Amino acid sequence: MTTQEELNYNRIADAIMYIKKHFKEQPSLNQIAQEVHLSPFHFQRLFKEWAGTTPKKFLQYTSIQHAKALLKKRQATLFDTAMETGLSGTGRLHDLFINIEGMSPAEYKNGGKNLVIHFRWTKSPFGNILVASTPKGICYMAFYEDEKQALVDAIQKFPNAEWVQKDDSLQQNALSIFQGDENTFSNIKLHLKGSEFQLKVWEMLLKIPMGQLATYGDIATQVGKPNASRAVGTAIGSNPIAFLIPCHRVIQSSGNTGGYMWGTIRKTAIIAWESAKCEMK
Repeated sequence: MTTQEELNYNRIADAIMYIKKHFKEQPSLNQIAQEVHLSPFHFQRLFKEWAGTTPKKFLQYTSIQHAKALLKKRQATLFDTAMETGLSGTGRLHDLFINIEGMSPAEYKNGGKNLVIHFRWTKSPFGNILVASTPKGICYMAFYEDEKQALVDAIQKFPNAEWVQKDDSLQQNALSIFQGDENTFSNIKLHLKGSEFQLKVWEMLLKIPMGQLATYGDIATQVGKPNASRAVGTAIGSNPIAFLIPCHRVIQSSGNTGGYMWGTIRKTAIIAWESAKCEMK
């Protein structure tokens, strides 16, 4: 006998297959729900419970993955890509990319071509740091030991952009965070691009107060995926903006510090520094 849980799983699996097969038609919530014999309201709730996102968002990500594959082909124009993805025009394609990728489809297609990125080398209480910004906000920040390698790593994010060594107000606002006053964060703008799951994880990191710590399991629960601690760890490891997005505040449930892209010794030092700053308040 089929249990209700198995029935729900099969319905969501069928819905996912339907979306992947018919995404070029941009089916509505009602159309998808009808395919699995559920009311739109019940289907929306069930889909989010099982897939971790809404049917609309899943359709958007399916569409944009197809669009990205097309844009990697040099002969594919933005108009052709929009039409092949089932979107009504380049305007909707543009909105979809800005919302999910943090850049326009043209910028994605060209690897950041025509995008000017300012960068600077500077020092922090925890070592040398490279910070880079687009007109939209900070797009990259990393501690480094080797200056040349640090720039190579940064450029890989936007390989065809014009990288200019230049200070700007966005960088200055971002670096003020090292003064230990999180109130300055409201003046800092970020230019992030990542999957919906990565963005959710990074958003949760921003909510961890200075001087406090969370576990990978805590973050997994907060993003609605309590059994996805490993996936959370991967998303945290993909954080492109050191310190501002405080991945250093996440530790293992055992109490061990855990890994850190820029070194566990640096992570321990940052945690101790923040704790001391909070005690002084």
